[in-house]
Amino acid sequence: METNCKDWRYTVMPAVFTWLKETESGTVAIDLDATKKYAADILKVQGKGGTRMGGLVGSGTLGENSYLSSEQRLSLLKALSSVAKEYNVPLISGAAAETKEELAKIVTELATVGVDTVMVMPPKTKYTPSDEEMYAYYALSATAAKEAGITIMPYNNPDAAGYHPLSTDLLTKLAALPEVTALKISTIDVSVIETMVLENKDIKVLAGVDTVTIHAGLAGACGGITGVGCIFPKASVTMQEYVNKGEWAEANKISQAMNSISYLDAQPLLLEYLKFAFGIHHNDVTGGLRTFGKKLNQQQIDDVHTRYALAKERLEGLDLID
Repeated sequence: METNCKDWRYTVMPAVFTWLKETESGTVAIDLDATKKYAADILKVQGKGGTRMGGLVGSGTLGENSYLSSEQRLSLLKALSSVAKEYNVPLISGAAAETKEELAKIVTELATVGVDTVMVMPPKTKYTPSDEEMYAYYALSATAAKEAGITIMPYNNPDAAGYHPLSTDLLTKLAALPEVTALKISTIDVSVIETMVLENKDIKVLAGVDTVTIHAGLAGACGGITGVGCIFPKASVTMQEYVNKGEWAEANKISQAMNSISYLDAQPLLLEYLKFAFGIHHNDVTGGLRTFGKKLNQQQIDDVHTRYALAKERLEGLDLID
């Protein structure tokens, strides 16, 4: 059986959680050993067709990115780099800044700790930049990536508050940059993907929302980045296998089975929800509750328990629990 796809962009990749621990002084710090272990456990899993996750996404939204200092982020990614190398997959991480110069510096720093591809988010400015300003922002990061020997992935997340949307015209223009390996599109409006693929059949798009994996594949996405796949990796990989083969009915069975928990990936508290569900799955309630993010109330905790149990029951019926 094949253990991986020749082109990692045609696979699904886990946006892994950053595991935390309480130190002797009572502060909370990154547990690098636990984070590496769980990342490796996910990359070991094969789908029913024999493939595995094709990349490793660290320090993303689900990796507590917005709560980490630059030093914490770099140490985390350096640790995850060893896992990515062991499983022969690219290490992917996110980056965002207010200015293109600051962004270029971050891209360069990420390359020094083993990051292969940087997901570049839109600039963190209060005003909405013009397409020309946006292009310059990404173009300079592409130059920095070229000099560092890595690639970038423009990241469009129009459904999330705080991110400036990228127009389809701009995304198509950015895709032509030689340092751009793919575009990450996180939206439930997959017509954005379809529009770009109709204009350029060779464009590479990764879907970023678990609820629309199949729909994004139908629209032309070649792969995806998953949060729910960290909890149910066998199901996530198998679904992508069916998507790649155009076996939509089989893929849809898995999508429907995971629907209750995939819903959480499209919510503002996706980090807190999915990390808690991960803790339930591994019988690690302490770890599942420990986060730099917001504390869930009892109603939210009960909802996650219910959604997790329903998804697990459905996936057990499909023989897709690891």
